[in-house]
Amino acid sequence: MSPDSDHLLRYIRAIPKVELHVHLEGSIRPATLLALAKRNHVGLPAETVEGLQQWFVYRDFNHFIDIYVAITHCLKTAEDYELIVYEFGAEMARQQVRYAEVTFSPSTHYWFVGIPYETYFTGLARGRERVRKECGVEINWVFDVVRNSEKGEKAWNYTTDVAIDSRMDGVIALGLGGLEAGYPPEPFAPWFDRARAAGLHSVPHAGELDGPASVWGALRALGAERIGHGVRAIEDPALVAYLAEQCVPLEISPTSNVRLSVSPSLAGHPLRRLHDAGVVVTVNSDDPSLFNTTLNDEMETLIDPFGLDVTAIDEIVLNSVRYSFLSLERKQAMEAAFREEMGRLKTVTKEHVRTLER
Repeated sequence: MSPDSDHLLRYIRAIPKVELHVHLEGSIRPATLLALAKRNHVGLPAETVEGLQQWFVYRDFNHFIDIYVAITHCLKTAEDYELIVYEFGAEMARQQVRYAEVTFSPSTHYWFVGIPYETYFTGLARGRERVRKECGVEINWVFDVVRNSEKGEKAWNYTTDVAIDSRMDGVIALGLGGLEAGYPPEPFAPWFDRARAAGLHSVPHAGELDGPASVWGALRALGAERIGHGVRAIEDPALVAYLAEQCVPLEISPTSNVRLSVSPSLAGHPLRRLHDAGVVVTVNSDDPSLFNTTLNDEMETLIDPFGLDVTAIDEIVLNSVRYSFLSLERKQAMEAAFREEMGRLKTVTKEHVRTLER
């Protein structure tokens, strides 16, 4: 590795960050998942971390969803939820993440596992407060509507209701996840209209396992302010131009896209082409434990294979601040603090590289 690349890697690991697209359930540490399964008497197809990692080799997206639901069954008590939030926050702090907008799917916990709101949200709230006090990381929640829920409108109503009811306790947006192909955004407009009227933001997944029409639908029918994934927008030049002109950010997770066969490889991933076309890009980890990645790992792809320089990397990091759902005042203050720290770290890491070269 060249000194310049080494310098950039050190710099990326050290700079402050914001995480905009990460699922709480997909961030549970494998060792913690095994412990939760044991104490809650839930059978998993593996009893070791290595075995879980083998289980997490996905045949297709349906297989991924099956694993996701199985993980959810391992959570039973408020203490379980508090634990996974706290461990998530500690990991964010380790990676220099200062703020995270974390996706959670309430209807899966309620309808599939029978966990009431009072249990899971108590745990979420306790964990969020511990993370703020002990780790210095702020968390807000995106409650996710699951497109393909077997309960249909009952589940969609439930998620929207609890999201609206929890606005004063850290829920800032309504998301849309689950199986994308066969579940276009347009039918979900009534739920997003209600959430937006109540003051929640709109941040649906689109353009991951379905094509550009899904992104157009999310923009036109759901008033999407950011697009989760959105990488298949590259297939429609008019859509790419629109996203660039309207400054609609894409929450891109390169490793996730490769692991779920959205992209054939990191080298073939469209992030660089989208960035070069002027689309606002953010980099995120999606389901870090399930994909054996971290936000730092995802940020490092900006060096290799995407070949971006430090100026472009800084802008992508700052995009996550600018397009977060914090208040304008908070975003401006955070960006100023990030810029100051980035400037200091550039000097420190360059001096370290010079020392190695002597």
